[in-house]
Amino acid sequence: MSRVSWFALFALCATLGAAARPQVHLLPRPAMIASIGCRHAVGLQQSLIFPKQIDAAGFDLLRRRWVALGLPQPQLGATSRVHIRHAKMADQAYALRIDDSGITITSGDSLGTFYALTTLAQLATHARGTWVLPCVSIHDAPSLRWRILSDDVSRGPLPTMRYFKERIRTIASFKMNGYSPYMEHVFVSPTDPLPAPYDGITPQQLHDLALYAKRYHVALIPEQQTFGHMHNTLSLERYAGLAEEPHGYLLSPAVPAGNAYVQRLIEQELAAVPHPPFFHIGSDEPITLGTGASKELVARLGRSRVYADHIDAMAKIIAPSGARPMVWDDAIEADPSILSMIPKSTVIINWHYGRDATFLPYIHLIAAGGFEQMVSPGANNWSEIFPDIALAMHNERTFINEGKASHVLGLFQTVWHDDGETLYEATWYPVVYAASASWESRDVTPERYAADFPHAFFGIDDPRYSADVLSLGNILTKLEAAKYDWTDYLFWADAFDPQIAARMNAVDLHGIRLSAESIEQHLLTNKPPLHRNAAFVMRLAALRYDTLARKFQIADEVRAMYADAKEQVGKPQSRTIRDLLWSRYWLWELRDRYEAIAPMYKRAWLYESRRSHLASNLERYHMVAAQAIRRADALTHMEYEDFLRDHRFPSLDAIFALPSSSPAP
Repeated sequence: MSRVSWFALFALCATLGAAARPQVHLLPRPAMIASIGCRHAVGLQQSLIFPKQIDAAGFDLLRRRWVALGLPQPQLGATSRVHIRHAKMADQAYALRIDDSGITITSGDSLGTFYALTTLAQLATHARGTWVLPCVSIHDAPSLRWRILSDDVSRGPLPTMRYFKERIRTIASFKMNGYSPYMEHVFVSPTDPLPAPYDGITPQQLHDLALYAKRYHVALIPEQQTFGHMHNTLSLERYAGLAEEPHGYLLSPAVPAGNAYVQRLIEQELAAVPHPPFFHIGSDEPITLGTGASKELVARLGRSRVYADHIDAMAKIIAPSGARPMVWDDAIEADPSILSMIPKSTVIINWHYGRDATFLPYIHLIAAGGFEQMVSPGANNWSEIFPDIALAMHNERTFINEGKASHVLGLFQTVWHDDGETLYEATWYPVVYAASASWESRDVTPERYAADFPHAFFGIDDPRYSADVLSLGNILTKLEAAKYDWTDYLFWADAFDPQIAARMNAVDLHGIRLSAESIEQHLLTNKPPLHRNAAFVMRLAALRYDTLARKFQIADEVRAMYADAKEQVGKPQSRTIRDLLWSRYWLWELRDRYEAIAPMYKRAWLYESRRSHLASNLERYHMVAAQAIRRADALTHMEYEDFLRDHRFPSLDAIFALPSSSPAP
């Protein structure tokens, strides 16, 4: 049966069975799910026996989830109430039936069986003090052929092998089938090892990851920058001659040794990951092309021709592997004529992360050129303590829905770490939404997704977990009162800086702190059975938001106390000394808050990433604490030397060596 026929059948069944649709919380939601009559729900008080020929990866994911939930560990055996049937079905499709006779899975191959098992794993429901499987009939198949997660592993966070594997298992459990690590300089090339960090990704590790991902029906898709975003390599004197501008950002197309360098990288990565379906060559944001070493070449051939020649050269290097080249679309959006110059096998990754009302013009542009494409929304986590949930959900929902309607090849969901300190574990809410929206043929509304997320991801029917995520997103929105006030920036910004403090006057710091502390309270007193570290990272985000807001309160309160101290000089029962003492206490509070967060951040980082970039991030906590100590000491010096001895009362800005808070003349 064709895919179109399958979806027609699913739509008809969904319409007829709407009234009988069971109240289950699944992500992604199956195309058709209906309750069926049975005498008893399938009980899980004892170990459920699965046939030995079951898909091993699907069984592993189910076993991991059920054991974590406290269910008896499922077993493999000869006698089983789980029946596997094979039939001609659409690619990745499956049917799942649970009734009095047991569990029947029907699929065309092991991949369909795998997806049936990931659904079955989530169906386990706690009811009346016991775990059961509801009696249901499910028919399901994906809307988009490819559902890929792209993780930035080059700008700070670099997953450990353990966490790489956890990340792969998790996306597989939500029916994503591709994982693409974004690499600039982190691959430890056997011939060119200098650019990589000391704990970079070795060829053996990349190979092991590809094998591990394949086990879970996930294709590992290397993503190696080959043009721009190469500063960490070009900053080395050994490679500086390859740069468009001195120690710059772009590999110059006018220097043949640059192509030879990236050819070595690509061939070594393809040796580690032989015959992937795609190989991403990056090549986005070639901003400096033609400004330096390639100026004459660009003047002679044209900027777009030079760019297209780079794509063509990379495609030729990749071709022997059988992989299709992937490239970001921004240069093509700037000049669509490039589409007439590059190989038709190229898959265009159509990336846009904004709040556009529609992304169809971008989709139609690529389609009109005769190219296959993947829509590429973002988790909108970069430069933020926690992702911008409202923006991410709008971006993903609109872009993916329009991609499905336009029959694009797939989803290429991105996670970025631009400032090097954001955490992978903070991104699950938008990532799982993208996985669900790209699998399901229907619109995944934010309300329905929020209702399903706690059970599907955390293994608990507590709506507060979704409420916490949405509240974190609302806090971000309220904090960013001005353009470019990303929350990572605000967390490190000097609250005594008059320019920043003036903008923050419009922010409801009291309300933000109450919201953040409500999240902290819930997550301190409740631990979900699944993905506990993701819940810990949510609590850490709430604590950082609380501390951010408190920092600006402290600045306001210290200024007010210092002004009062000055105004009280010479009065009977003067509060001057008390105000100065309290100002120091408030600064010590700021010191203690940042120092207390540092070990929690370290714990969150080491759960997922290698150590190489951690020290620089932790140093920032100590720098804020040290600044608070210096300012408290400066107040002590002012009290003893300026006030008590010389009867002077300098301005607080002068004591803290700040620019004047008075408006410029």
